Amino acid sequence: MTDLRIRPATADDIDAVLTFWRTAAEGASVSDDRDGVARLVTRDPDALLLAEHTGELVGTVIAGFDGWRCHLYRLAVRPGRRRQGIGTALLAAAEERFARLGGRRGDAMVLTGNERAHHAWRAAGYAPEEHWRRWVKPLTARTD
Repeated sequence: MTDLRIRPATADDIDAVLTFWRTAAEGASVSDDRDGVARLVTRDPDALLLAEHTGELVGTVIAGFDGWRCHLYRLAVRPGRRRQGIGTALLAAAEERFARLGGRRGDAMVLTGNERAHHAWRAAGYAPEEHWRRWVKPLTARTD
């Protein structure tokens, strides 16, 4: 897609990102609030990547690197703008970031029931590792 701009999010983008995720992202996370996104942007200012087309937010991905592993979260593309190369461009930007940081392998959080996402991730060269299972423990009470 021409005229697609990918850039890191800033604190000024937080409200727009949260609104975008409500319509474009599948599922919700305990961190999907103003404080959670602000912590991310403050701690790692280059992790939350935004795709914009003519000033409109059309996609996001979180490309987190903890020094050991490269983690991908919240790959989302605005409905109606999907299958136009936006997700591919976001993943390419994330993978370039990981390479600059010395990352060796990316892993993605993908909802089990999101078949459309499975196709997109496979097309990008990712595959599930069925021998792993994600274990979680909430560290704070959810307020919504």
